[in-house]
Amino acid sequence: MAPIKVHGIAILKAGEHKKEPFLSLNPFGQIPAFEDGDLKLFESRAITKYITHQYADKGAELVCGDTKQKAMIGVAIEVEAHQFDPSASKLGWELVLKPMFGMVTDKAVVEEHEAKLATVLDIYEKRLAQSKYLTCDCFTLADLHHLPTIQRLLATEAKKLFDSRPHVSAWIADITARPAWCKVLALQKH
Repeated sequence: MAPIKVHGIAILKAGEHKKEPFLSLNPFGQIPAFEDGDLKLFESRAITKYITHQYADKGAELVCGDTKQKAMIGVAIEVEAHQFDPSASKLGWELVLKPMFGMVTDKAVVEEHEAKLATVLDIYEKRLAQSKYLTCDCFTLADLHHLPTIQRLLATEAKKLFDSRPHVSAWIADITARPAWCKVLALQKH
């Protein structure tokens, strides 16, 4: 088996993501990019889906159940990408990244996207009253895809949106305490 290579944040700092050979991996010049032998992928959700299926016999099963359950996981993945992530990422930009770059946070944008995210979290709260995770009682790819953005927002004023919903808060406490996620956070500190 050829070695797996993940290209991430380290090249971003050096600007290497906008040059060859990285552009041959991701023509949009964005991170991440991933190589598994002769397969080259970009877009984080595509990468995680590939890893989940290709290495299903290793680690936690992230797409479980029968065809109907897998369809529900697919719906939750789409909800994360199209309902949760746009507002959550915009909040991350305004509350974390702009201050880091010495830019001024736009409070009107924050208010707008807090309201949009609150609507999504209200739906999650109802769903999480029925099961431990978003689609069932096992951790799936749908839950995993939320982790990076949630982690970023936990250190901001937007945390109140999670804390005010007991089922969402319990879900976040659970998924952010997973050993594999704790390893990711430890690696980011280096």
